[in-house]
Amino acid sequence: MWNSAMYPVTLLPFYPFTLLPFYPFAAIETNRYHCYFAGDIHWLVAGTNMAYSGKVAVVTGGGSGMGRAAAHTFARGGAQVALIDVNAPGMAQTAEGYDNIHAYVVDITDVDAVAAATRQIESAHGPIDRVYNCAAIMPFGKILDQDARTIHTLMNINYGGFVNIAKAMLPGMIARGGGDFVSFASMAGIIPGMMMGAYNASKAAVVMLTEVIYHENRDSGVRFACVCPPPVATPLLQQGRDTVWPRMMQEQEGKELSPQQVIDAIEASLEKGEFFVFPGKGTKVGYALRRWFPNYIWKYNHKVEGF
Repeated sequence: MWNSAMYPVTLLPFYPFTLLPFYPFAAIETNRYHCYFAGDIHWLVAGTNMAYSGKVAVVTGGGSGMGRAAAHTFARGGAQVALIDVNAPGMAQTAEGYDNIHAYVVDITDVDAVAAATRQIESAHGPIDRVYNCAAIMPFGKILDQDARTIHTLMNINYGGFVNIAKAMLPGMIARGGGDFVSFASMAGIIPGMMMGAYNASKAAVVMLTEVIYHENRDSGVRFACVCPPPVATPLLQQGRDTVWPRMMQEQEGKELSPQQVIDAIEASLEKGEFFVFPGKGTKVGYALRRWFPNYIWKYNHKVEGF
């Protein structure tokens, strides 16, 4: 049973292997093609243009961190924003000062509750035209040291909750022929690391399912994005620190992106038709290294962790 006091659903992703000392290639995926190129690497520069001009946005994990930043961005743009979270006080804080941010206390692991909330949101505010899947938890630990129930809870929220949101909200968007469906995965869903295995698995599942959903619906008019950030300065990082803090993560302290940098990267990628969003310098390199030099990734991980 999920203990929300122990692991409050907040927001999102990251990963350590983002500034590795070897980077001969870059990798980009657009909504139609995988493009790999060698030589000079041109990084996505965070922009200020908001690609979203819709009316009703749903943000899971809206009680803190990335979800809160996204909600404020959309609300300032004039959208009605529906927050979904189990953290009622956090959502109240997010909504403070905004009459167009609305809180819905929902456990995203509950299929029926998510479906009911979807109907309630659309009845109150109109058709949903953007979904930001930010909700996640992030306890760390060696696989054999973690309680099996913790691992199942992690998967139920990070992956199962995402499944429930997609099943409840995407059909309407596809039927209407438009909207944005944004999945927050992580570089941890691309590159595995010791003491992060359960989180790695949950985010890898989000990456894979989002990619398949996109390709099954790529001509629907809905824009899909799978976001794979490095560490982001949000409360989610503290969940890792409160359990086990790998040395790989220690190396990234002070280098975290801001939530707004991630949001800007998403908007830029949506405008360019890019499916994968790799915010910040080094993330495209990490993606390429994992594909072409997996043994190098593991050697570096063992070296840093010391075992």
